[in-house]
Amino acid sequence: MYILFEGIDTCGKSTQIELLSRKHPEVITTKEPGGTKFGEKAREILLTDSLASKRAELLLFLADRAEHYQEVIKPNKHKVVISDRGFLSGIGYALANDDFKFDELVKLNKFALEDHFPDRIILFLTNMETLRERTSQKSLDGIELRGLEYLLEVQEHMKQSILKLGIPHLFIDATDDIESIHQTILTYLKV
Repeated sequence: MYILFEGIDTCGKSTQIELLSRKHPEVITTKEPGGTKFGEKAREILLTDSLASKRAELLLFLADRAEHYQEVIKPNKHKVVISDRGFLSGIGYALANDDFKFDELVKLNKFALEDHFPDRIILFLTNMETLRERTSQKSLDGIELRGLEYLLEVQEHMKQSILKLGIPHLFIDATDDIESIHQTILTYLKV
């Protein structure tokens, strides 16, 4: 089973993946970008926000996604694989960045994923107050420096995209406490 943990920066998805992997070490955890050797290099470029073209940024994310699918997801299709981010983030950020069309983005992502979208998506939803508090406690990468309003716009695009696609999902209130969120996820995944 291929499961995405999605959400904007500082929403708590990485914390929840860590808790889940401690409780279930048999689960394979990975991330986009950065889950492969190529992905590590792509991540460096993407997080410095050094590309002038948002289309180039999108294509680099898609190249990473295709490599990640080939190297990590596909070979482990009979296991539980949890990815910290994936195509939904890709669509959300692309829609916030430029005048990309939703259907075009879906088609490109299907191509990168060999027509295999995740089996489930857990989307962490936060608010301005929590986002402001959490981002103030860390140094921001190039994408986070685009602003909190931008990140919340990305979040809304992710939420609307998941509803349009009809992929089984769980919306998590990222402002809840860590343990409550953890229990909600365990119940949803039945692990």
